[in-house]
Amino acid sequence: MHTEPDTASGHDLRHHGDAEVRDDGARLTDLAVNVRADTPPAWLRERIADSLTGLAAYPDGRVARAAVAARHGLPTDRVLLTAGAAEAFVLLARALKVRQAVVVHPQFTEPEAALRDAGHSVDRVLLRESDGFRLDPAAVPEDADLVVIGNPTNPTSVLHPAASIARLARPGRTLVVDEAFMDAVPGEREALAGRTDVPGLVVLRSLTKTWGLAGLRIGYVLAAPETAAELERAQPLWPVSTPALAAAEACMSDRALAEASAAAGRIAADRAHLVAGLKEFGPDGLVVAEPAEGPFVLVRLPRAAAVRRHLRNLGFAVRRGDTFPGLDEEWLRLAVRDRTTVNTFLQALDRAMTLADR
Repeated sequence: MHTEPDTASGHDLRHHGDAEVRDDGARLTDLAVNVRADTPPAWLRERIADSLTGLAAYPDGRVARAAVAARHGLPTDRVLLTAGAAEAFVLLARALKVRQAVVVHPQFTEPEAALRDAGHSVDRVLLRESDGFRLDPAAVPEDADLVVIGNPTNPTSVLHPAASIARLARPGRTLVVDEAFMDAVPGEREALAGRTDVPGLVVLRSLTKTWGLAGLRIGYVLAAPETAAELERAQPLWPVSTPALAAAEACMSDRALAEASAAAGRIAADRAHLVAGLKEFGPDGLVVAEPAEGPFVLVRLPRAAAVRRHLRNLGFAVRRGDTFPGLDEEWLRLAVRDRTTVNTFLQALDRAMTLADR
């Protein structure tokens, strides 16, 4: 684990998994995008459709905001609704007075991109494969006044202990924890959402991953009232649409929480099946980053770029890993899918690795 100075280092911070399935990639079986398959469910689509009769009125987020607050046991002034978690990164970069930002990598690259676009210098703490990509809080410089970390982390699928992340908190420091995939973790263990005892804590949540709402753009920020208010002042008027607000309210219901919990259990079982299959390729040099706790798995394998190209020809899209700081062209990220899809993918992977060896 080490700190890397302020430099883009040639990484394409704006490359995301959806690039793998655009245009000609639309025909591929998608293991590149971390959105749960077969979503949104019919009942959620109906709730969103019903909201369309109210489009003549300006969006009113009070009910959805209250629903999010109640779900996390917080007062409403600690909640800010956003157009996906990605908007929250832009708001943080634009609204907060930041002297020295640190982003813990490998992780989702949008936070760093937003900070750089806003003119901030960014240092990186790079977690190492040899440490299992686990956080050592002591590696984060003491003078950092903004620290960003994902949990569970995209793309490593590491679930850091909440206590380890909380140790990063300092007076005068904003600690941003991206929990976009936490609802895919059974029991949401190690979550910091809802905590009010960690100074400077800002938790980001997304509803686009578990509920298949990437095209609707809905997420939220949980933070101290003064921080939430500061971020809200940086938002345009009516930033979250009426359909997105309807979705947010619906996803906070008891029914939705129960469904998400059941889905997290299925994801864990399907991930175990995927990991077991991937380990069969160990003699061929494939290594799985473990333990994986998110709805995706990170793997290192020889000639990964060639394997990825062959997989496309065989009908599968996977996420390249070399755009993540701390990783190189030997890494691929694989979204967890159902067992039937995984079995077919593993057969394709076997063929792709064989072709790459030629």
